[in-house]
Amino acid sequence: MVLVLIIGDLHIPHRIHDLPLKFKKLLVPGKIQQILCTGNVCDKETFDYLRTICPDVHVVKGDYDEGSNFPMTATVIHSPIKMGLIHGHQCIPTGDIDSLRSIARQMDVDVLVSGHTHVFQAVELDNRFFVNPGSATGAWTGAFNGDPTPSFALLDIQGPIVVTYVYQLIDGEVRVEKIEWRKETESIAAPKPASGVQPSLPSPTVGSPPGGSSVW
Repeated sequence: MVLVLIIGDLHIPHRIHDLPLKFKKLLVPGKIQQILCTGNVCDKETFDYLRTICPDVHVVKGDYDEGSNFPMTATVIHSPIKMGLIHGHQCIPTGDIDSLRSIARQMDVDVLVSGHTHVFQAVELDNRFFVNPGSATGAWTGAFNGDPTPSFALLDIQGPIVVTYVYQLIDGEVRVEKIEWRKETESIAAPKPASGVQPSLPSPTVGSPPGGSSVW
């Protein structure tokens, strides 16, 4: 089992000052094995904060990540699942599923993680899984009136099975929804996922940023 945090469109400090406190109390060191960030981190302090949660952080460049050296795309493998990561501003029109399908085929990935829309989405098509964690801060976007719902997601990867837990801050309370996707393959005996067990994210502890080279 591998627990992967997918998060993005933070826009700190340009559009909002910080993550919701109730999210920060959940996102603590020692529980998550990897972070995939869809970009628009916007400052080094926020990137360093992500690295306090988990040192294995992959970030792609968003349309507001000026001055960073983040790549435009990234791929990671949790055999037999190959995952692709993009910001999403490459899609025209924004969030278009056919454009995302084309990108997934070009990257040859089973799971494509994207952002940019600031709205959570999880769609299965062509034996691929498309997931957008939304905006973790609920940052403003010109796509619609009002503020988006703050959200992030945890992917619990169990062989060919990806169990997604989406965390949304609605009316001041964190609500969790579970979505399961299985990669269809004849050559792998799929294990059974844990029966409805939500990943444990306890109270926060104080941690310092791990060492390593910076992409800023």
